[in-house]
Amino acid sequence: MFAAESYTSRHYIAIVAMACLCVLLGGPSYAAGAESLIIAGAKYYEPGVSGPGWAWTDADHLMLNGYAGEAIGADGDLVLTLAGQNSVTESRAPDADITLCGMEVWGNLTLRGTGTLTARGSQCGIHVSQALVVDACTVDARAGGADIADEAVAGVIAGDMAVRGGGRVVAAGAGSGAGVRAYGVYLQDAGLGDGAAGCRLSVDASWLC
Repeated sequence: MFAAESYTSRHYIAIVAMACLCVLLGGPSYAAGAESLIIAGAKYYEPGVSGPGWAWTDADHLMLNGYAGEAIGADGDLVLTLAGQNSVTESRAPDADITLCGMEVWGNLTLRGTGTLTARGSQCGIHVSQALVVDACTVDARAGGADIADEAVAGVIAGDMAVRGGGRVVAAGAGSGAGVRAYGVYLQDAGLGDGAAGCRLSVDASWLC
């Protein structure tokens, strides 16, 4: 089911994933590199760092293998390779840069690998300002809507979204606050100029529920 809302210079397309989709369309992948990374409550400006269940190997690549912890954020494009079971949860700490999402990427995000990712947040499980690609891995993204009012709440908020290579995505949003609009996947044109995402969804031999 699709819903559209119009605002001044932006347009929004909200997608409620109420049934599994299987559409034969393709999608791009992106990797230009992140300028900084927030993980496990700390901020890093150079790759070559690691911690329990994670390793930032180079500017455009983060590896998760059994990570279970606080929210992850990136300023710029990121490719995230998943191995084993992984989970990210917003910390809601008053001084945290990420307070409403399990994962927040200001750029393009590609999720790939043989592992899984569970993302939990108040406003969104995963937020990507441009394009999200889920390639072969399994993702469960949910938002509970706690303390949210007059906003969209969604499992995934992104510009474009592509699921391919047998990837499986479950996305759900909920909330009881005044003016809350709950969706599974919420696609929005962020108006980022040339190359900005354009509210496109594609699911290639994969599952989006």
